[in-house]
Amino acid sequence: MKISIEHIKNLVIHYVGNKSRGEGVKFSQVETNFQNAEASILQQAKNAFSFDQFHEFFYTHNISLNPLYSFAETLFSDNERLIEVSQSIVSHLYDQSTHAKIKDGELYILYFKDCLVQDEITDAIGIFKSENKDFFLMVNQMPDGFEIETLQGMNINKLDKGCIIFNTNKENGYLVSVVDNTNKTNEAQYWINDFLHVRPRKDGFYNTQNAMSLCKKFISEELPAKFNISKTEQADYMNKSVDFFKEENVFEIEDFSKKVIDDSEISESFKSYKSRFEKEQGLEIADNFLISETATKKQSRIFKSVLKLDKNFHIYIHGDKELIEKGIDKGGKKFYKIYYKEES
Repeated sequence: MKISIEHIKNLVIHYVGNKSRGEGVKFSQVETNFQNAEASILQQAKNAFSFDQFHEFFYTHNISLNPLYSFAETLFSDNERLIEVSQSIVSHLYDQSTHAKIKDGELYILYFKDCLVQDEITDAIGIFKSENKDFFLMVNQMPDGFEIETLQGMNINKLDKGCIIFNTNKENGYLVSVVDNTNKTNEAQYWINDFLHVRPRKDGFYNTQNAMSLCKKFISEELPAKFNISKTEQADYMNKSVDFFKEENVFEIEDFSKKVIDDSEISESFKSYKSRFEKEQGLEIADNFLISETATKKQSRIFKSVLKLDKNFHIYIHGDKELIEKGIDKGGKKFYKIYYKEES
C-alpha cells in the first residue's frame, strides 16, 4: 500500500512510567516545539514503519468502547484538543503498564496533516514511545581547538514502540500501522493487546502470509505423515507452492489445488487440514484473495527445501525433482544421484 507522511501539524511529549513500580506520569501542559526536529521525526517514522501489514481497532461488544479508537475519533474531529486527548492517552497507557519488564519513557503524540494513503489525502495520529536511549558524541569547536561531550537521546533510526492511525476505514476500526521492537514475550505484549487493542486486518498481506504458513506446515508435517511421499516429492511441493504465490495475482483454493497439488486425495486432505490449522492458530484464511507481493517475499524465506544427509551433506533443492534420483548400492549404502548442465 502506498503511504506518504510529509508534514507534522502538532506534537506534545509526556512521560509515562511503570505503574507497578509507582513511577507515575508527567503531563506536558503545552505543545512541544518541533520546528528544528521535524525532518528527523519524519525520517524516524519512515525508518520504523514498513506499511506492509496493517491492524485495526476492535472491541468485543462495541468498537466505541475501545479507548484508543475513541481518542482517535475525538482528535480527528478536533485536533486542537491535542493536549487534553494526549493526556488521556498517557493515563490509559499507564494503567496498562503493570508488567515488571515494561520500561518508562517519553510518549510522543503527533498529529500529521495531509498524508497520502493510496490515492486518498487524509490526516493521521502518531503515538511513539521512547524507552531505550542511545549515546551520541557532540563535537564543539572552541577558539583554540575542539571539545567533545556525550549526549543521550532517541535514535532516529530506531523506535521502541509506536503506531500511526490513519483517518480512513473508520467503520472497521481505522487503518493502523504498529511497531513493537521490545518486550516481545507473550506476557509483555501490552502495547498491541492491552494498550492499542488491535488485530491484523484481513487483507491481502494477512491472507498471503497465513496461507503460505499453512502450505509450509502441511507439506512439511501433514503430507509425509499421511502419504507415502519421498523427500524430493516433498521438496517439489514446496517449490511449486512458492512459485504459485510468486507468479499468480490471485489465490483461489481450487486453482491452487489443481496447479500445485494435482492429486484429488491430497487436495481433500489439504482443505481439511486448512480448517484444522485455522482453528488451532485462531485465524481465518479466505479461499479467494489478492496475493501480496510483499508478504510472498517475506514468507518465501521459510520455504527451504533441504535434504539433510547424516551430518555430512545438506542438499538444497530449488527445481525439477526429476533431476535427482535416490537409490541403494549393492553394499546397502544409500545415495542420491544429481543431474546438472553447468557448475558455478
